[in-house]
Amino acid sequence: MMAESDTTSEAIKRLNVKKQTLDDAYAAPANFLEIDVVNPVTTIGVGKKRFTDYEVKMKTNLPVFKVKESSVRRRYSDFEWLRNELERDSKIVVPSLPGKAWKRQLPFRGDDGIFEEGFIEDRRKGLEVFINKIAGHPLAQNERCLHMFLQEPAIDKNYVPGKIRNTNF
Repeated sequence: MMAESDTTSEAIKRLNVKKQTLDDAYAAPANFLEIDVVNPVTTIGVGKKRFTDYEVKMKTNLPVFKVKESSVRRRYSDFEWLRNELERDSKIVVPSLPGKAWKRQLPFRGDDGIFEEGFIEDRRKGLEVFINKIAGHPLAQNERCLHMFLQEPAIDKNYVPGKIRNTNF
């Protein structure tokens, strides 16, 4: 019995574990990608049509992204576009978006429908979960449509689909 514990302590000594310092614990992570969907704004557009868009803020140190910080405004339809592009061109399983809320868009409702504050907040949370799941996937991070969605002020729907080549290696 004594020999077994001696063997264990010998094995532990060989590990030569470096103690973590406070500087190590609170230093910037080796690789990070933070995406927040914030600041929803409802706008009255042409012909009194209203729409809500959201600010999509990204911070990263991943080499695949040329821009390390960006902030763009996106509508729900832009998230739908991204989802469709990824489903068509990538080999990843694309998560679903928060629902379209068709019933909330019916006329003669007694409330603001899809422009109600609670609905907008729930949708914002759902869109944030969606974009973080996608952007966190290593294969999706190479897709040109994701880079455009996160970093370009306007989405060019006539872009040529493809992969981003990382030239930082």
